Amino acid sequence: MTSAFWSDRRVMVTGGGGFLGKAVVARLEAAGAMDVFVPRSRDYDLRTSDGIRSALADGRPDVVIHLAAVVGGIGANRENPGRFFYENAIMGIELMEQARVANVAKFVQIGTVCSYPKFTPVPFHEDDLWNGYPEETNAPYGVAKKMLLVQGQAYRQQYGFDVIHLIPVNLYGPGDNFDPASSHVIPALIKKAVDARDAGHAYIEVWGTGSASREFLYVDDAAEGIVLGAERYDGAEPVNLGVGREITIRELVELIVRLTGFHGDVRWDASKPDGQPRRALDTSRAHELFDFEANTSFEDGLRRTIAWYEQHRPA
Repeated sequence: MTSAFWSDRRVMVTGGGGFLGKAVVARLEAAGAMDVFVPRSRDYDLRTSDGIRSALADGRPDVVIHLAAVVGGIGANRENPGRFFYENAIMGIELMEQARVANVAKFVQIGTVCSYPKFTPVPFHEDDLWNGYPEETNAPYGVAKKMLLVQGQAYRQQYGFDVIHLIPVNLYGPGDNFDPASSHVIPALIKKAVDARDAGHAYIEVWGTGSASREFLYVDDAAEGIVLGAERYDGAEPVNLGVGREITIRELVELIVRLTGFHGDVRWDASKPDGQPRRALDTSRAHELFDFEANTSFEDGLRRTIAWYEQHRPA
């Protein structure tokens, strides 16, 4: 659906070549955006002031959507806590400051569900963000992103800078990262199940106990929420983007095993961490403020993601 809002606005999407970024760029173009600039990391180092200033000078954006991030699953977070904190914090802090100086009209900061406290009551409401410390395995990443919420609110208060903060839940979909060293849970499980199926393995091994729960948002639905928020929302309060339903990791594994046709056993490695015990969002604020509601059923989304991996995995 096109919108007059986007027709005459230049948009810069950091991370626009990534998993979520490609979906957001496609959604912007479908909405009528004629001038979308994606600064590539090979050309612009967004961890430096010079790289950011160059990107803003070349893109001349009216709107910045900041998606670029250094991310990964539990294993990657445990191995790179310093890097994940520094690079995510420095990118966002400097980009927001330089965008303000360059008189960008709107800045859309993408946060993370990892910013919520470890024992947040389910469903997570935005007002719960400051009620405790995030789950330890991804706290440095979560805190770095939460700093950008504070920065955006401070800049809105002092400078009148239109910064909004959107918090998508765990994403999945075609084009996800399937590298086992850095992937999140759904692509990691799909890769394990499909590869084991085709190799005739008797079992797959899964981290944790399976008791933790997660909520998952299809990447195209997330892109829709981000574009709607950028167009329709102008407020200081953070806004969750999700589906409002959770599934345990054990149930998720059983579903992926069924959909991939893997007939072997699942062995749980309880010596590995489960991560945050439960994760599901209160999504009412997004619906009320900019009429966002996810439309892709979980099973349909998983089928599409499995099919994409089967078609694109290396030989």
